Amino acid sequence: MPLVYQELRRLAGRYLRRERVNHTLQPTALVNEAYLRLIDQQEVQWQNRAQFFGLAARLMRNILVDHARNHRAAKRGGEHFSVSLSQADRVSKESAVDLVALHETLERLTTHDPQKSSIVELRFFGGLTIEETAEVLDISHATVERDWKMARAWLRRELR
Repeated sequence: MPLVYQELRRLAGRYLRRERVNHTLQPTALVNEAYLRLIDQQEVQWQNRAQFFGLAARLMRNILVDHARNHRAAKRGGEHFSVSLSQADRVSKESAVDLVALHETLERLTTHDPQKSSIVELRFFGGLTIEETAEVLDISHATVERDWKMARAWLRRELR
């Protein structure tokens, strides 16, 4: 854990900078919760750094979505949590999108095309490069680039 803690904390900070200003989760709490979920992973055979951070990103995403849903339930449809997509190569023209809506849209993309959904998750939520994403998914660099462009277009359309 000490070897990857700072990188996980950086990733958590990146997530939380996209959230609303008065968000109650702190990067340390998000990392700690993700760590607890990571150590519960019994079936994973760790192969490389990119795979580890891809799974950590997925767990952090799930934690934030759960937190958003709990907050909404408590507020009975209250404030939406927003996450910036401008850093994800402008998936949407709007500067922010509801995190729960993004999660639900990615779930729909998974049913249509699991590979494209995995690419979005690894690139946007995991912060992985094209090369790292190709390595984790064991596909070519060109395939990742092509699917990344297609997935962004699909997300742009669905999130409008």
